[in-house]
Amino acid sequence: MPDTVVARIAARAAREALSRRGDGSPPRPGLGAPRATATVHNGSARLGVSLGLPYPVDIAGTCGEIRHYVADRVSYLTGMRVDTITVSVRRLVPDVSPRRGRVR
Repeated sequence: MPDTVVARIAARAAREALSRRGDGSPPRPGLGAPRATATVHNGSARLGVSLGLPYPVDIAGTCGEIRHYVADRVSYLTGMRVDTITVSVRRLVPDVSPRRGRVR
């Protein structure tokens, strides 16, 4: 399977993981779409995912949840073993809702 196809699947899985976070709030404007890269070799994949996160958030915990979700989805949908996933946070987007006030 081509690297670009696996990267698209990983980006989609990262989007799904962000939307499944469970707080019931809609996706925050300004987060942007997750991006992914993939290197496929002998039936296994190495992935890189970069994304924006809502703030405040447990960054390490959220990245761990995303890493596990993306690994499971990519493995399930492609049949490949996922050896490595690197999750990078591009930006943190503060909550500026009226109930919280402006976060600086």
